[in-house]
Amino acid sequence: MKKTVLSIVTFVALFIVSCEGPQGPPGADGISIDIVGQTYEITNVNFSATQDLERFFFPNNLVDGDAVLVYRLEGVDNGLDIWEPLPTATIFFDDGGFFQYRFNYTIGDVDIIAESDDLNAIGADLMLNQTFRIVVMPSDMAATINTNKLEDVMKYLNIKEMDIQNIK
Repeated sequence: MKKTVLSIVTFVALFIVSCEGPQGPPGADGISIDIVGQTYEITNVNFSATQDLERFFFPNNLVDGDAVLVYRLEGVDNGLDIWEPLPTATIFFDDGGFFQYRFNYTIGDVDIIAESDDLNAIGADLMLNQTFRIVVMPSDMAATINTNKLEDVMKYLNIKEMDIQNIK
């Protein structure tokens, strides 16, 4: 009796193990895909009353659905860069005027915009010699991290300072 039960159990086990479901979709053989964000730095950006935007063209078109983040070098504190995400909080002046940086993008370019009710009244510290970093990453990843801190984004994407492409 024990041999019969053991035989039946063995047969059922082999039957279950050898069963095969429907075949899944074919995959790419031998190809591994690393998702890597890209970072670009634009230095010496100058805005004026007649030139209120800087356009940066990506070396290659983005994938539809990539997220683009833009940061402005706000200053340096104890040798550490302070990066502010765009759009910046609007600065309101005592005379009722305002100023802010913002951006928009397509799969081919990014526009960084200096916006004010009177760009002639904005000081050189906000208009001249500005530095921006542009980070491109898969949009589903952007939803999982704090994108307000450039350092966190670069760490998450494993981007080192030496990986940043400088654009003049």
